Amino acid sequence: MDDIRRFFQKSSPRDGEGGFTLVEMLVVITIIGLIMALVAPRVLNYLSESKVKTAKIQIESFSTALDLFYLDNGRYPTSSEGLSALVQRPASSLSWNGPYLKTASVPADPWGRPYRYRSPADHAPYEVISTGPAAEPGAAGVAEIKSTSQ
Repeated sequence: MDDIRRFFQKSSPRDGEGGFTLVEMLVVITIIGLIMALVAPRVLNYLSESKVKTAKIQIESFSTALDLFYLDNGRYPTSSEGLSALVQRPASSLSWNGPYLKTASVPADPWGRPYRYRSPADHAPYEVISTGPAAEPGAAGVAEIKSTSQ
């Protein structure tokens, strides 16, 4: 019976075994903060690099689809027809054999903005452009991501 009473009685805290002190907790939080300060910029850099790579891959996909459009129609879509000519038949196209993209619509760039398409371009039959992370085309310090067709 005494054993049962002792089991249910609240035991007094033992000296030195009460848990972590405030100083120990602050030291741990400071160490975690320092680690995050070192790791976070690298993670964010990898994220921005992956968006640029994604845009380049999408532009290559558009280039392939545009070349297929050219083989079927003998011309590239006009600037006014745009990239939507790859998923919907333009009125001026007689031998359209699309859709030339797997998706039902033209995807936006990784930053959520539409790709710009121009045909003919200055030094190529067409040009597909993503403004990249810049909010405005040609913003200082940010390069556009362009197709490399010749």
